[in-house]
Amino acid sequence: MQLKQVCVFLGVSIILAVFSSLAAAEFAVVDKEQYPYAPSLIQWEKTAAEFTEPETCGECHPQQYEEWRGSMHSLAFQDPIYQGELMLAIEAVGHDVARQCEGCHSAAAVVTGEVKGAGLTGLSPLAMAGVSCDVCHSIKGHSHWQTPTHQPENGSMILSPGKEVDGEAVLTKFGPLPVEEGCGDGFHECIESPLHQQTELCGSCHQITHYEKHTPLEMTYSEWKNSPYAAKGINCQDCHMVELETFKRSADTFQKPVRDEYHHYFNGANFLMYALTEMAAQKSGDEELAASSRQKYEMAVGRLQAAATLDISPVYRHGKLAEVVVRINNQRAGHYLPTSLTNIRQMWLEVTATDASGKTILSSGQVNSKGQLPADARRFNSDGMGDNMHFAIDPWSIVSFSKHDTIPPKGYREVHYGLTGTGDDPINLNVKLRFRQANQKVAEKLLSHVPDDMNLEAIYGIKEIPTVPIIDMIDKTVTISGEE
Repeated sequence: MQLKQVCVFLGVSIILAVFSSLAAAEFAVVDKEQYPYAPSLIQWEKTAAEFTEPETCGECHPQQYEEWRGSMHSLAFQDPIYQGELMLAIEAVGHDVARQCEGCHSAAAVVTGEVKGAGLTGLSPLAMAGVSCDVCHSIKGHSHWQTPTHQPENGSMILSPGKEVDGEAVLTKFGPLPVEEGCGDGFHECIESPLHQQTELCGSCHQITHYEKHTPLEMTYSEWKNSPYAAKGINCQDCHMVELETFKRSADTFQKPVRDEYHHYFNGANFLMYALTEMAAQKSGDEELAASSRQKYEMAVGRLQAAATLDISPVYRHGKLAEVVVRINNQRAGHYLPTSLTNIRQMWLEVTATDASGKTILSSGQVNSKGQLPADARRFNSDGMGDNMHFAIDPWSIVSFSKHDTIPPKGYREVHYGLTGTGDDPINLNVKLRFRQANQKVAEKLLSHVPDDMNLEAIYGIKEIPTVPIIDMIDKTVTISGEE
């Protein structure tokens, strides 16, 4: 009887395991008929209507064009760090998988078949324009709820640049505003699109999952969706398409901007790419683009420095200073801080404490001469792991995360630093919250793998890979008594 029960138990366990594995496999299946560009989940309503180059859009929309030019959307495909990553992905897992990246970085060129790998040679201005005017304004809808995760992921948008009427191509452009008489000036039809006022528009490409497992990689949309910003109706556009002061107001008061306050900046934390663009523009003699890139760089740095606040609290035991607690508050980012590739981006604390004589009694988080952080630095990021449950850093290898220490919207993280044996005298404590796009080794690896047709010296004037710049988001010094 006991043997029979064991056999039944084992049989049930095997059946459950089979069904579980089948369910998991079914969950990750992508319908190739619905998503012919998989692992990119873009869809294209193909007609005789073609996509329009941004320069053409700029003829009627010069302000919007100049705001977009030099933005991260315009640079999405030409970004050398992206191109280096794309080369590595193609070498590691092949172009069919790497198309997942291309689908968001140059969507129009992917669906038309123009982009077939890394590099810029022979590409049209439309392909080079990355996330161009016509990509966003040709988004007719999305398939977020039909994806394997039933939420936005991997470019789950529907592109429809136009339609055919009596055999003729008619361009149609989607936007957030009510259609006024004369809109499009005969060049295109205008369609009011509530989607263009919603975060779901952005979520198509700002929510990335593993190309096969569909486990989370970059979850910016979900971070927002589960935040107070979503509850209060503040969307991506309300912070990233406005001036710095308007962004602060949106985050502080949950007040939506008015129509005239929106701009096509798409400004975030990527100050490094703006700096590189300024260098390229200066080298090519485009002073207007250089000035615009400098403005966008300053906006990005301003956003970083406005994103967080920092509190320092002493802890006393038996009347003597025992430790300090540093609290970092995500004050204004509507997603986690940092977000996106959180295993690559670095945000950390640099702490220095000195006694009354000036002697250093605590030091943590100082970058060494090679640009590397010490292992014990307090970082606010994530660590990825692969199928074997060991550390992984490449996006195509990461199927899960072993650590996630980023800071939720309007939330905080606390770090405790021991300061025993300091005596009764006061100490001076300097705390910096620092940020950079990547650590030095990662940057060197990516920039050393750019395609051959992207000569960094010819484009940017860079003869060797520079030190990755660091932005001090906060720099705060306090004096703390050694006794209570």
